[in-house]
Amino acid sequence: MDPDADGGQAEVGPWWRSLAEEHPSIDLRTDRPHTARIYDYFLGGKDNFPADRVAAEQASAAFPNASLAARQNRAFMVRAIRHLAREAGIRQFLDIGTGIPTSPNVHEIAQAVTPQARVVYTDNDPIVLAHARALLASTPQGRTAYLDADLRDPQTILDAPELRETLDLSLPVALSMIAVFHFVADSDDPHGIIRHLVDALPSGSYLILTNGTTDYDPATQDLAVAYEKQGITVRLRNRTEVENLFGGLELIDPGVELVHRWRPAASDLPGLTDAQVSVYGGIARKP
Repeated sequence: MDPDADGGQAEVGPWWRSLAEEHPSIDLRTDRPHTARIYDYFLGGKDNFPADRVAAEQASAAFPNASLAARQNRAFMVRAIRHLAREAGIRQFLDIGTGIPTSPNVHEIAQAVTPQARVVYTDNDPIVLAHARALLASTPQGRTAYLDADLRDPQTILDAPELRETLDLSLPVALSMIAVFHFVADSDDPHGIIRHLVDALPSGSYLILTNGTTDYDPATQDLAVAYEKQGITVRLRNRTEVENLFGGLELIDPGVELVHRWRPAASDLPGLTDAQVSVYGGIARKP
């Protein structure tokens, strides 16, 4: 794994200098909070800035379990990718809303099961771009690529050379969108975004998705308000609304469930309450 993947600040400076040299017009926008960097903070990372930390602390004041929920969401992602690589035989992954590299990343999980796995990462945060090389440390048999693009423009993602040169869209693909759609407002047509992406994938492909909810703890709505005050749209959804995001696909057992209850591993933290986690997740297959 690339040494920068651990997020240590001592390694970040050289990456930024390299990024500035390669992309002189890029704006890191460190004065505004970004969801990828707030998530990094909740996971205990160091690739965040004062604006991100302020937003994260305000969110935690409103919903004290925000960091715990983020970690459980991450644990679900690990189980989901491992399941699809090991049990469903998936060898191709499109991860949208990648976030700052935090080991294990999707390619590490998938390639530990099947070394020939191919992964395309997609995000629109320049800090993620700065660390993209950490996402390219593939096995010799497999391949990874990074695409700087916005989820709200799915056709650009599908048309990107980085995707077309890495994935074979005639073969099944796992489309992973972890902790992304609670930042997509209804006015941005989340169902249309998912449909556009899934329609481009063949039968036997899968969708992995998580979304925060207010079903178990009203304080999660206070968290949404705290994000909104920082200029970040949050759309928490109930179970039925999350199930509808999988419309037309075949949910695999146990369906849409709180992430800590979705096929938990023996090593997962015991004793968590539903209110503490408050994030739904699921996997569905394209028939």
